[in-house]
Amino acid sequence: MHAMDALLVEHSKLLKRSNLLATIEDVGTVLELLQRARDSIAVDPSSASITLAKLQTPVKQTFDAINNDLREIHNGLGKYQKALDKYAKPIPLPTSDYDALSSHPNLVNRAIAVHLLREGQFEVASTFMAEVAANPPQAVPTSWPPDRPQDGEALSSESLQKHFMDMYGILNELRNNKNLLPAIEWARSQRYVLQARGSNLEFELGRLQFVWLFSGSGAGHDVRGLSDALAYARQEFGNFQGRYLREIKQLSGAIAYKSNLVESPYRHIFDTDAAWDEVARSFTREFCSILGLAADSPVYVAATAGAIALPTLLKLASIMKEKKTEWTTQDELPVEIPLPPFFQFHSIFVCPVSKEQCTEQNPPMMLPCCHVIAQESLKRLSKGTRFKCPYCPQESQPKDAKRVYL
Repeated sequence: MHAMDALLVEHSKLLKRSNLLATIEDVGTVLELLQRARDSIAVDPSSASITLAKLQTPVKQTFDAINNDLREIHNGLGKYQKALDKYAKPIPLPTSDYDALSSHPNLVNRAIAVHLLREGQFEVASTFMAEVAANPPQAVPTSWPPDRPQDGEALSSESLQKHFMDMYGILNELRNNKNLLPAIEWARSQRYVLQARGSNLEFELGRLQFVWLFSGSGAGHDVRGLSDALAYARQEFGNFQGRYLREIKQLSGAIAYKSNLVESPYRHIFDTDAAWDEVARSFTREFCSILGLAADSPVYVAATAGAIALPTLLKLASIMKEKKTEWTTQDELPVEIPLPPFFQFHSIFVCPVSKEQCTEQNPPMMLPCCHVIAQESLKRLSKGTRFKCPYCPQESQPKDAKRVYL
């Protein structure tokens, strides 16, 4: 049997054995017997010896039953622990002398604090920030630059917490109460910022509000729902005609199919099963962007990407240990780590001459012929004089090359 199958079997057995209802009833029985004995002795103190003698046998039997139940659960936990140890054998994590985070404890603490705030764990975040303030971390000297003084400023500010409390208040109304008005009001107050970002959040919220009213949600009957939707459209959609005229026409055209939306060409607009979650995600993304934060928590992204990369790095560490070699490249990983597309945030450039990834210290340079190579490759090829492009016959001077920003 596979180790995982054995683990699942033991887990199922443990679930069956972990029912403590009978044990709880036995405990209640003991308490009831003791209470009766105490009341009996209080009424007639002379009967204490007889009452206690009668109490010994039922109490002992009940305690034996409790111990048997607990012993069975304890045995199940032991077997499950053995199966778990067999399946998940402890593997030592790879170590590195190039720990970029040791010299940035304030940055790490700030990332953790912001992550807690983003998750709505405000009390935990407050406790964490208070403990960090009471016990300031000490940076460990590394080859990386130390923390700047301003790196820890976010931990002493309550403004970020207030922003996220507002965000969760709006999300609570949106998700739990189907109330779009607080989100619409926030988007209206940030209209020019959102427009500058090319965001369509305000219109998406307004469209969902129209659909919600049009479908009669919260209204007494269909006529009231339709009239409310039309009144809302006249009041709000005039501001969006320049960018969303086609979408507004579709919403207006749906009125003719009010009695049979399911078979109409506009039925996809009124299928709101996933719309509420989508608009909640869009709101969260735009809210965080305006605060200058990424849509996803950096701690979550780093931990998930690390978990994906860990098996490859563990295998690399074992190979390097066998061959007695070391990883000497600090600015990049020694192997390619395939990450999902949503974990790829920026482009990289690998020099076609040196086969090395470009960095800030060795940026990509574009020659007049539009071929791109790394700066160090450019220096080696040119040696300060006129040189020929390694990929075409055109010649140029090193000063003619321009840096490429990705």
